[in-house]
Amino acid sequence: MTAVPRHRLDGPDGAPVVVLGPSLGTSMDLWLPQLPALTRAWRTLRYELPGHGGAPSPGGPFTVEDLAEGVVALLDALGVERAAYAGVSLGGAVGTALALRAPERVASLVLCCTSPRFGDPGPWRERAALVRREGVGPVADGAAGRWFTPSFTGAEPYVAMLRATGAEGYAGCCEALAAFDATARLAEIRAPALVVAGAQDGPTPPRGHADRLAAGIPGARLTVVEGAGHLANAERPAEVTEAITAHLDRTWRGTRR
Repeated sequence: MTAVPRHRLDGPDGAPVVVLGPSLGTSMDLWLPQLPALTRAWRTLRYELPGHGGAPSPGGPFTVEDLAEGVVALLDALGVERAAYAGVSLGGAVGTALALRAPERVASLVLCCTSPRFGDPGPWRERAALVRREGVGPVADGAAGRWFTPSFTGAEPYVAMLRATGAEGYAGCCEALAAFDATARLAEIRAPALVVAGAQDGPTPPRGHADRLAAGIPGARLTVVEGAGHLANAERPAEVTEAITAHLDRTWRGTRR
């Protein structure tokens, strides 16, 4: 049986459910900038990745598809038949896998700063080996530069999330990203999709990542946020929140689980 991930519900009982997936190296608190707006109309369901946010580290290797199965198990445990899903980076990849694995469960999809394929597997496996050998410290030291534009001054709380992440959980997520490639299956996604990209995103730049998602998913819309790096929802919260809520209003608000 697939384990149910550590999670938290916020917002009004009985409202439509929106699942929020975090990125590699962050906790569910990555979504705090969006929570005040989202919880006015939606029941938000945040979850932790393995070894992240105090969640237990995995007992063995896992894939992005396994993480999507965990979201299905979570929806089952809570009695939620259908939900919207929004995810950042690895959390977005989980959303893509979820929309392919269980399309009947996904009412609407938001893919933030993510990709159908996160580059060559080799560097991800090398990063996993580094973290297993030396811990997350070396990766955390350069995280602000990977995640944000140079002018952003609020990086420290997010870097602290990475420093608190378990090495094995982080390494396992790196290996899951190394193996992930949904490129050939994007046309199978039926959920109404919004793709959000940071214009200055280094790890998943709009060209070659967000544009491939938007072109591959039938009917998907693409929003590029200026002045935003990889964690666009943290660096430009107002713009990203507006894009997400407008999409959810259009595709999911007023429906029930």
